[in-house]
Parts: sequence; C-alpha cells; structure tokens
Amino acid sequence: MAADQVEQVRRFNRTVAERVGVLNDHYLGGARPYGQARLLWQIGDGGTHDVRGVRERLGLDSGYVSRLLRALERDGLVTVEPHPRDKRVRTVRLTEAGQRERAFLDDRSDALAASLLDPLDARQRERLTSAMAEVERLLTASMVSLEELDPGHPDAAHCLRSYAAELGGLFDGGFDPGNSLLPDPGELRAPRGLFLVARLHGEPVGCGGLKLPAGAPAEIKRLWVSPGSRGLGLARRLLSELEAHAARHGRDRVRLDTNKALEAAMRLYRDSGYTEVPAFNDEPYAHHWFEKRL
Repeated sequence: MAADQVEQVRRFNRTVAERVGVLNDHYLGGARPYGQARLLWQIGDGGTHDVRGVRERLGLDSGYVSRLLRALERDGLVTVEPHPRDKRVRTVRLTEAGQRERAFLDDRSDALAASLLDPLDARQRERLTSAMAEVERLLTASMVSLEELDPGHPDAAHCLRSYAAELGGLFDGGFDPGNSLLPDPGELRAPRGLFLVARLHGEPVGCGGLKLPAGAPAEIKRLWVSPGSRGLGLARRLLSELEAHAARHGRDRVRLDTNKALEAAMRLYRDSGYTEVPAFNDEPYAHHWFEKRL
C-alpha cells in the first residue's frame, strides 16, 4: 500500500481521537476513562451477556477486559457471575447504578455528536454524515477475518446451514443439500479441497469452499455471505481468496455453477472476469456455468 495512504489514515485517527475526547481521563465529563465507558455502554441493554462475546465484539485482550470489569464492578456498575449452566463461562450485566451511568453516557454522547455538527451548515452536515457512513462501512469491512476451517467446525457448519436455508427460500422447489453434487463436506477438506470462513466480531458471517479434483480445474462451491454483512465487498474478497488458493495449488482455471435466482452472484462473477461456458456437470440446481482462467 502507498505511504501517503498510511499517513492519511494516521492523520484521520489522530483527529478523531482528539475531537471525540478519548485522550481525556474523564470521558464525556464523566467519572471514568474511555475504555471503561465503552465497555459499560457495550454491556448496556440491561440483559446478561457472555463476557467472551463482549470481548470479541470490541476486539480487546482478555486481560484488559478483566481489568476494566474489575474497575466497573468495584464501582458497583456491573455484576460478573459464572454462567448458571457452565461455570467456566463468565457473564456480566449492569446494575441499576450501571444503567443510570449508561443513560448519562448516552446523553453526553448525543451532545458530543451535536457539537460536531453544530458549527457546520446543512450541506456540510450532509457531507460529514455521508462520509462517516462510508468510513464506517469500510472500517467494518477491514475488520472481517478469513480463516481456513474444517467443514465440520461449528462456525463452518453454521454457514453451511444458513446457506442452505437461504437457498431453500429462493429456489423454485426449495434446496436440499443432499441432492446437490456436494453432499459430502469431505470434498472441501484437505487434500481434496478447502473451506474458508469469514468472521466479524468473532461471529461467522460468510464462507466459500474450493474443490481441487485431480486432473481438473478447481471448482468454487458454497459461496455465501450473511444478509447483515452484505455491502462490505466480502463476497468478492472470498472469491478472490479462493482463486488465489486455486493458483497456489497449481490450477490455471477455476469453475463454478449457479442458479438463475442468484442474479447478484452472477453479476459478481461476470464483473470478476468469469465467462459463461457450457455445462460441465449435471448439478440439478444449476442453470449457469462459469469459468475463469487464472
């Protein structure tokens, strides 16, 4: 990446940190620094939360989260307890005092946001909020991680079930994975293939598989992104990563098939350099077949 792009990101980070007040010991004029305030807000809705889930959502080290929780617990704002069904799991919830503190943070956060917008005219406000929405989308995309997993891993299984359920609602006559040409997840397990899972805030949000049949082009299967994570460029990223894996395994072509109902997928394939070709298999759910030379 270009050095000027790196420098722009650093300038942006410094400006935001200064403008929103994270450098102050008493964030938003309250009694605690930003880390404690942000964790308190995340716990926030009055329910009980798995500490690990909160930590993964914020991307924080477990030791740091433990120190923050101890400080909040000492001030009577949270209660940390073992899970009633699994003593190895810690849960956290806000006390009444914690809920009042969170309401205070909400009020002060609204005031801070208004103070950012108030000096600007209507056109500038629209420009700023639109730019913020775009930055938020791109930063979220940058937080997605890809990992090669066994198809039997719980996160992989979750993605495959979600994939099948969504296609079942889209295809004429539904979708039964057992009737597809890939009923056996072992075809996406080394050395016959591989399976990628995308995670955001520790949760699986997308997947893609690659078959590596002997003496034949690689084949992409089960490319899926959860509805809530679409618009982040994740499908294109998964597709590109699967192509890179195919090339590293010595394949010079990659194939895939798709259903006529998946119009957005077909646009992605064409935009990514795939050309429609005659049918190369008898997949019962396929209406279109594509190939790309790597």
